[in-house]
Amino acid sequence: MRRSASSCLDSWLASRDRKPLVLRGARQVGKTWLVRDLAQRSGRQLVELNLERHPAYAEHFRDNDPNQTLRNLAADLSLSLQPESSLLFLDEIQATPQLLASLRWFREDLPELPVIAAGSLLEFALRDHQFSMPVGRISYCHLGACRSMSSWKRAATDRCGKCSATPNSACGSRRRCTARR
Repeated sequence: MRRSASSCLDSWLASRDRKPLVLRGARQVGKTWLVRDLAQRSGRQLVELNLERHPAYAEHFRDNDPNQTLRNLAADLSLSLQPESSLLFLDEIQATPQLLASLRWFREDLPELPVIAAGSLLEFALRDHQFSMPVGRISYCHLGACRSMSSWKRAATDRCGKCSATPNSACGSRRRCTARR
C-alpha cells in the first residue's frame, strides 16, 4: 500500500532540517505500517517501542538526554544502535504523553537520529496535557483514512481499516465501507 504520506515521510527523512515527527490519526489508518515501510525502504534499523504495551520504556527518556536514552535502549534491547542508520519509532505515544515534551531534546542534542512518534488518541493527550510542549521543535502530520478509489485499487491485497473488505469483496457490515465510496 503506497500512499501520498509515504512520499511525505521520504521528504521528511531526507530533510537537513529534520525535526522529530508526530504522526496523528485515527486507529487503523496505517501509521505504524507507514513507519515500518519507511524504515525498510530507507535501509534504516527500526527501533520500535510500543508504549501502550510496554509503558516501562518511558523510563529511558526521563533524563532528557537523548544520548543516554539511546545507550539505555541499546542495552535493554540488546542492540547496537547508530543514530545515522537507525529510526526511533515511539508507537502509541498517547499512553505516555509526557514523552512528547522530551522529543525536543532529540532535535537539539541528537539531530542525526530520525524520531517518529505516533498515536491514535493524541488529540485528547494534547488537550489535557500538563507539560510544556516543544513548540517549533517538532513537526506534526495528520494521517486520514485512505478514501480514494485509486488508493483503494493500489491496496488491492490490503484490508480496509474499518472492516475486512478488500476491493474485490463486499464489506461485511450493514452499511457500505467508507473506503469504497
